[in-house]
Amino acid sequence: MSSDTTDIPADIDPANQPHHTTRGLRGFLDATELDTRLLGMVGALALIWVGFHLYGALVNGFGAFLTPRNLWNLSVQTSSIGIMACGMVLVIITRHIDLSVGSILGFCAISMGVIQVDVLPAWLGLGHPMIWVIAALCGIALGAVIGSFHGFLIAYGKIPAFIVTLGGLLVWRGAAFLVARGETISPVDSTFALLGGGPYGSIGATGSWIVGLIACAAIVGLLLWGRRQRRKFHFPLRPVWAEWFLGLLGCGLVIGAVLLVNAYPWPRGIVRRYAEAEGITVPDGGLFISHGFAIPVLILLAVAIAMTILMTMTRFGRYVYAIGGNPEAAELAGINSRLMTVKIFSIMGGLAGLSAVVASARLNSATNSLGTLDELYVIASAVIGGTSLAGGVGTIYGAILGALVMQSLQTGMVLIGFDAAIQQVVVGSVLVLAVFLDILYRGKSK
Repeated sequence: MSSDTTDIPADIDPANQPHHTTRGLRGFLDATELDTRLLGMVGALALIWVGFHLYGALVNGFGAFLTPRNLWNLSVQTSSIGIMACGMVLVIITRHIDLSVGSILGFCAISMGVIQVDVLPAWLGLGHPMIWVIAALCGIALGAVIGSFHGFLIAYGKIPAFIVTLGGLLVWRGAAFLVARGETISPVDSTFALLGGGPYGSIGATGSWIVGLIACAAIVGLLLWGRRQRRKFHFPLRPVWAEWFLGLLGCGLVIGAVLLVNAYPWPRGIVRRYAEAEGITVPDGGLFISHGFAIPVLILLAVAIAMTILMTMTRFGRYVYAIGGNPEAAELAGINSRLMTVKIFSIMGGLAGLSAVVASARLNSATNSLGTLDELYVIASAVIGGTSLAGGVGTIYGAILGALVMQSLQTGMVLIGFDAAIQQVVVGSVLVLAVFLDILYRGKSK
């Protein structure tokens, strides 16, 4: 028996049948297969951006939100929370919760600070090129070990995840204080600090265009590969115009992002020092050097791509959704849910360690208070991004969009002068509203 496409007559092959028959907006969404919840989030994000910009223009006489400087900084600020939100999606999909990620971040950050400031220079010598590599790997590995320990207690000790991670929130925050005796460790290794962004922690205009062109080629390649897979497995094909639309939309967004980050120049003081060090003559009008994409943003994109592949193209991802959808059925199907729980929390811990790398590098220091309340923003980002607390539903790109929404709210309120108390009220209200909307959406989709 052959599995070739010729096994099915061409006139009844689903790949040759019309993808949709509905007209209007519904037909457009069916043809392009765009996620309506994703479109809703993008619309909400646009309203937030435009609203804060117009408010600033009315009150202060100028809008400071929709500027290359603010949007570039916003992308960097989103990176740390976004990285952890990618792991929180897996945790919540499987009907668990992790309240300890902020404390794990702080503990990993302070541990990396001690390693690269006190330990490794004594062994390898001050300024050794491997210091930052070893420190970063130790931080990520430490986070993964802590996450595995939590997962073991939850899966094999049968302790509720809420209790285990609530205890972890207190334990690892206290441990971070004990490691450095409450002191701030600064400065970190100079190369390590580049992982936090800044003028030198960016890839510049040329590097950004290279990344953008690679991303555009990947978008086109994925669309072609997806169409070939649909034909191979006899799934209905999207109309050609829908494929063109998705390709142009994706490439347009990528090119727009490149133009935006390249429009933000280095500060004049840093340009002057750079020009003096390199023997460059600064013209009368000044020297324009683009930041380009910040390294933390590229780290977030790499994590997002890897986690998306893990969740959509591997057996592990299918097991995660199966456990979240129906744990009892998953067990009966032969899925080792306890081992999966350990792996999921290990990934969450490793991503918290990676986030600690970005956060401490950005501050060029490590403190035991780093990451305080981050667990709440990470959970809120995943939930706002469409991850259901009932389990079984969630996407990586949704969590990153949720992180961007959360950070946009915080940044916008700072720009227009709202105090910290109002910020907390707004963030808490948005989280409750997101859960309420998720309940309504799930009720209508049944």
